[in-house]
Amino acid sequence: MRDDVVEASAVVGHPPDVVWQIVGSPEWYSRFVPEISWCEIQEPAGRGRGPKGSIRIVPARGPMFETQMQAVVYRPGEHVVWCGVPDEGTWVSIELRPLAGGKTELFVRMMLPPAHLDLVSSIKKDVRALARRLDLHLAGEHDPETDGETNKATKLRTTSILLRAGVLSAGRPDKLARQLNSLAQWGATVAGGYQAAAARVPDEPALHDERSFRTFRQVQERSDRLANALSELGVVERDRIALMCRNHAAMIESFVAASKLGADVILLNTGLSAASVKDVLAEHRPSAVLADDEFAQTIANVPGDFARISTWPDADAGYPTVDELIQAAPADRPKPVERPGRLIVLTSGTTGTPKGARRPTPKGMGTAAAILDRIPLRAGDRLLVAAPLFHTWGLAAMQIGMALRASLALIRKFDAEETLRTIAEQKCDALFAVPIMLQRIMDLPERVRARYDLSSLRIVASSGSAMSGPFVTSFMDTFGDVLYNFYGSTEVSWASIADPADLRAAPTTAGRCPLGTRLAILDEDRKPVPPGGEGQIFVGNDMLFEGYTSGTDPARAADMMASGDVGYLDAAGRLFITGRADEMIVSGGENVFPRPVEEALVALPGVHDAAVVGVADAEWGQRLAAYVVPRRGASLHAEDIRQYIHQRLARFAVPRDVYFVPDLPRNATGKILKRLLHDDTWPATSEY
Repeated sequence: MRDDVVEASAVVGHPPDVVWQIVGSPEWYSRFVPEISWCEIQEPAGRGRGPKGSIRIVPARGPMFETQMQAVVYRPGEHVVWCGVPDEGTWVSIELRPLAGGKTELFVRMMLPPAHLDLVSSIKKDVRALARRLDLHLAGEHDPETDGETNKATKLRTTSILLRAGVLSAGRPDKLARQLNSLAQWGATVAGGYQAAAARVPDEPALHDERSFRTFRQVQERSDRLANALSELGVVERDRIALMCRNHAAMIESFVAASKLGADVILLNTGLSAASVKDVLAEHRPSAVLADDEFAQTIANVPGDFARISTWPDADAGYPTVDELIQAAPADRPKPVERPGRLIVLTSGTTGTPKGARRPTPKGMGTAAAILDRIPLRAGDRLLVAAPLFHTWGLAAMQIGMALRASLALIRKFDAEETLRTIAEQKCDALFAVPIMLQRIMDLPERVRARYDLSSLRIVASSGSAMSGPFVTSFMDTFGDVLYNFYGSTEVSWASIADPADLRAAPTTAGRCPLGTRLAILDEDRKPVPPGGEGQIFVGNDMLFEGYTSGTDPARAADMMASGDVGYLDAAGRLFITGRADEMIVSGGENVFPRPVEEALVALPGVHDAAVVGVADAEWGQRLAAYVVPRRGASLHAEDIRQYIHQRLARFAVPRDVYFVPDLPRNATGKILKRLLHDDTWPATSEY
């Protein structure tokens, strides 16, 4: 052996042709080698040549790097040699040598530049671990050492995170006493959070919208009066009130007032149809509905003996306004209630009528610590909340904001340039948004984005739907490494958070577990899948929801709940989402998810957006249909798209139907409403 060539070997208990299923599929390398975070094949193997592609490597020490690679030796079932492109003398050889008893010697030789000798040492050391993961995967057995990826919470870790963020900090003894007393009386509720902030920093800015500015003291005083006014209208503990509002100060004041009364709050999506609003209110039977005037007619048409209150007056709706109720109500401070009010969030309803999900009351400051563990917000930060407050992510921004005593700038109706202007003028530290909002910002001409000084912006926290890999990279190349991707659901709250380092390494990852969270990938029998395997994502944390108001419940396994998605963990512990469990189709006997096809489509130059759905097929059972939104001026043809997908994914993942459309149907939070794509009335400009 030459001094600059490293050799290592291990035994895999399966024959070479079986081991080749992984060794010959570089897209799977990241599931088995921790240092490999991403690999994509641009040119598949052909007659007399091996595949070409890109690989991204994250050494245990040293910076991440990406390189082009080509298989200069490619003998299926036997041997592959990967070289860099251009060839600078570096290579990795993986040879499969048959052994007695149907086993294989995995013989690895490599020569890398001196700058990456630490990587060589690491890979040499881990070849036996690699062989073990391959053995378990090919045998269909899980690894008991990694059952449930867990980021355990301890009092010390929780306290350390809260101290680092400034949630816990020194201050005047009298203010600290009032702060702690508020939390002791009201708990970690919306009422308790804003009471505690008012006790600690009463004159600091709390809420700012296009019409008003509120300090924490003002929020406390106004919510006291509003709670008293609602009480006079007959709202009592355990009653329900509904909010149909865009983001503004009166909506949060209504949250706090309801919390002080111990009333449950139903958050109505502003994009709901009149029929859906009627159905939701009929099921939940609120004592009062507080709504912006633009939704007054929708509320007026709902039968029922409940109070109707205007939260954002801009028309003569004929209902009393929040300000009028506050002005007329006494200033007496409400007494703490026995049962804290709950929040009822509606599911997004992308595949049907939305369901009400009862959100639990946080059990303490550990909830805030879980998010702050992965997103480095700090006390007193200025948060721009563009994500709707009726959405789980907007709600999370409000809840983490009150723990941080943060100032919330609230955007009623999203406008990309206005958002940048607000960040620049108010020197916002963080933006909470859903992916379609970030897409609209990126769609602005570069000269428009350049007008605004965004140097204060440390964090762009996104959640609600998937972001494509090319978009993630482009966004961070434009605005810096400020992007955080929060993966969760109405039901499980949070599962994982990807920070900028994760997203640079693997742009499509959903990240890693935050503090106090357990994550497991389970098969149909609720057993852990083998290393690198796909299955349903189950999550355990302190904020799993308490059930749908209809009485149904998602699947559970021990102390964990199904998120509704299918995915896998790579060898470094990062989570990846394959697709929705209810979106899987069976085409010609093969299980197919739309999401990998969508990710490949949006990486194609000329494609602005894409969605893929399953449709019935007489021959294959089901087939994929792609709806593609071309970029302006792009010339796209269906056969080119099919050929492009065929080069990157399996034959059964190629969409047989390709529709070119001007846009895709979305709900108020930007999620694509795929059920409408099955409707023949959805506008398609051409089909091939």
